[in-house]
Amino acid sequence: MELFEEIRRDRDREGLSLRALAARHHVHRRTVKQALASPLPPRKRPPSHRPAPKLGPYRALIDQWLEADRGAPRKQRHTAKRIWRRLVDEHGADVAETTVREYVRNQKRRMGWPVADVHVPQVHAPGAKAEVDWGEATVVLGGQATVVHLFLMRASFSGAAFCQASPVATQQAFLELHVQAFEWFGGVFEQVRFDNLRSAVKKVLKGRRRVETDRFVALRSHYLFASQFTTPGIAGAHEKGGVEGEVGRFRRNHLVPVPAFADLAALNAWLLSCCEADLGRRISGRPVAVGEQWAEERPLLRPLPEERFDTSETATPRVDQKSLVTIRQNRYSVPVSLAGLRVGARIGAREITVSHAGRVVAVHERLHGKFGTSAQLDHYLELVGRRPGALEHSLALAQERERGAWPDCFDELWTQLAERYGRSEAARQMVDVLLLCREHGPERVALAVRGALAAQAIDGRAVAVLARRAAGAESVAPAPLAGLEPRLAVHERPAPELRDYDRLLGGAR
Repeated sequence: MELFEEIRRDRDREGLSLRALAARHHVHRRTVKQALASPLPPRKRPPSHRPAPKLGPYRALIDQWLEADRGAPRKQRHTAKRIWRRLVDEHGADVAETTVREYVRNQKRRMGWPVADVHVPQVHAPGAKAEVDWGEATVVLGGQATVVHLFLMRASFSGAAFCQASPVATQQAFLELHVQAFEWFGGVFEQVRFDNLRSAVKKVLKGRRRVETDRFVALRSHYLFASQFTTPGIAGAHEKGGVEGEVGRFRRNHLVPVPAFADLAALNAWLLSCCEADLGRRISGRPVAVGEQWAEERPLLRPLPEERFDTSETATPRVDQKSLVTIRQNRYSVPVSLAGLRVGARIGAREITVSHAGRVVAVHERLHGKFGTSAQLDHYLELVGRRPGALEHSLALAQERERGAWPDCFDELWTQLAERYGRSEAARQMVDVLLLCREHGPERVALAVRGALAAQAIDGRAVAVLARRAAGAESVAPAPLAGLEPRLAVHERPAPELRDYDRLLGGAR
């Protein structure tokens, strides 16, 4: 700018030629022509094909990730920040986030991806409002790609968010996750905003009026929060943009690439840890982290009621001849001693609890869909003890194997028992081994089976001896007596020893 000014001043005051001006200021005559044509220097064109020493080695990797996103779920594709984070964490890249953002932005434009919409910023009072929404994500559960529903509740002031996954987005799951969310937040917001989902709204009337479902009204009455529903259609999504954006942000930052878990419980435990970790992040444009604002907002929430809202439903099915009860067109096993009787069932969104005579007799993960069966081998042990031939091909045993609850050492013991005693006696002894799990737990019994195999003691009774010895070794010594009268405290006697008696019995006890 200063150079152009000097050239223009010399031409105006001295009338120098182009050649003389170029020689005086040591520039090309083309630059002199530009200065005389305009007081502002022309804008420089960005260099093309400029080498990037730090980003260059990772360009092919970024292109590979973006290309792979074409086959990924639409809402689980990489953002520029997620790509930068992966480059730093997984590949140790020393590259600026802005450099990655610029490259990814240009690449996405070349790929024809749309530019994000523009929104109006909002402001909320602490503790006053929260927003709720459902989302979807693909995860690998038990080795199989599964679409799960993500429930999110987000505090509008601080941005703190609760997220859990559910196999279905039913009304019961919706209510149950509300209870968990309020307990995670440690209080209740004055108002919660929803879209017009069927779990809460039976009918949309004119304006903001709604006919709400009875179960949702009961939940709202229990926690005493106010509800607000958005305008129907895509326009209403912008009325709760905080949680709409949070669903996508959470999915991109924690579910990209598609993660794998053993089961839904492991996934939800991991999601809760992600919610806790996100309290340390800082939302763009805010002076402090989410956790600091949440610490300010948390004391302003309404306290939780003394009693937890019961979201479960009840039923009284009859146990059939296969020791199964039918609940919502799916069947669940109970102990065979209850065959022919009526039992009580509490139906939760994720769990079925069966009780009889005031005692819980079975707990199953709830099946979704129709005509499924969930059988637990422990419920049939007394029956297969009398009919050992039914154990090998039983549905309960097959499902134990599918769940990974049947150790390989059990099959090895079973095979060697069959070679030694025959199939019928081997099955009977395996039932005795399984009954030990009730007393000592499956881990200790599995350890005892491995010990018996290592010692070549191929017998169910040997497993029982090893399991009981392990239980005795882990038993806690009784606490010393305290508060005795002085005349009794002066007498010290050693604890009784039974090892000599055990030797008389041959070590069987």
